[in-house]
Amino acid sequence: MTETAHDASAGSATPGYDVPAVEAWIAAHVPQLKPPLTWLRLEGGHSNLTFKLRDAQGHEAVIRRPPMGELLPKAHDMGREWSVIRALGDTPVPVPAALGFCEDPSVTGAHFYVMGMIDGHPLYKADDTRQWVPQDRRMIMSDSFIDVLADLHSVDPDAVGLSDLGKKDDYIGRQLKTWYRSWLASAQPAQYDDERAHSLQKYFLENTPEQGPARVVHGDYGLHNTLIGPDGRIAAVVDWEISTLGDPLADLAYALNQWFDPSDPPNPRVDPPTSLPGFAQRPYLADRYAARTGRDLSRLDFYVGFNRWKTAAILHGVYARYMEGKKSSDGVDMPGLRRGIDQALMLSEQAVERQIRSGA
Repeated sequence: MTETAHDASAGSATPGYDVPAVEAWIAAHVPQLKPPLTWLRLEGGHSNLTFKLRDAQGHEAVIRRPPMGELLPKAHDMGREWSVIRALGDTPVPVPAALGFCEDPSVTGAHFYVMGMIDGHPLYKADDTRQWVPQDRRMIMSDSFIDVLADLHSVDPDAVGLSDLGKKDDYIGRQLKTWYRSWLASAQPAQYDDERAHSLQKYFLENTPEQGPARVVHGDYGLHNTLIGPDGRIAAVVDWEISTLGDPLADLAYALNQWFDPSDPPNPRVDPPTSLPGFAQRPYLADRYAARTGRDLSRLDFYVGFNRWKTAAILHGVYARYMEGKKSSDGVDMPGLRRGIDQALMLSEQAVERQIRSGA
């Protein structure tokens, strides 16, 4: 994440934080830090208000709270993030140290938590890769990326106190219901429907594989939500706000979809971080995951197709909000966004066809 230094005495420099009240809370609950603190804005982390904190002794940590304004009931759930990083702290999954959680909104208007500072960087585009991951470390990073996900999916949520993170059964069925409802609700305001969205949803409903034991699914596992250390390995996984319990193979397929492959259509908006030479390709990652977990991946293309379909539904909802005027479309490539929906449906169909041809 990009750092921007701010004077903590200026309220506008630390939006969402009552600095004196928060530093008083930290003094009482986070012994690793000794206020007064220097606050440095970290750009990224979605729209959550994220700052690096540094005390006079040079000790550092990170603080996160939701964005300002009215939020959807389950959006930007700091309590969920906190419970996950605290629970995973003693597992092989690398997460920042859980230092303190404030569930008293009177302190600064929202829940917030403080976690350890990690020496690492997320990768959003190819330029980030050029800066932080030299070519001789890209296979190391590839292995680490998939190994960390395999390690996450090997954790028994009951054993680490995460049995109530979400419903354990019928993960795919629940996701299909949620995102199909979104597609139907968005079709009229978007002035755009597509028969493939309906036929694919029907296929997924009728062919959902039997789910094995529920595991923690990150929900948005990709290089944008990992911090790559100086050695090229994943130093920490971050942004757990939509994590839940469910089918780990859906999480795997999402991660693989995020990983650029030479066969992918070009991305008109950004050069993906793995579009440079030296990275493993998806089949290698899938094989390594299977070897590490022992899971049967014969139905992997079902999950790949499901995630592509879900992406189409998400983009369709965004497109509808722009078309309705609920969000300003100034500067937005609306034709490009619509092409993104079409491309996601096309890739979903291709995955389903591969799955059918496999006979699995």
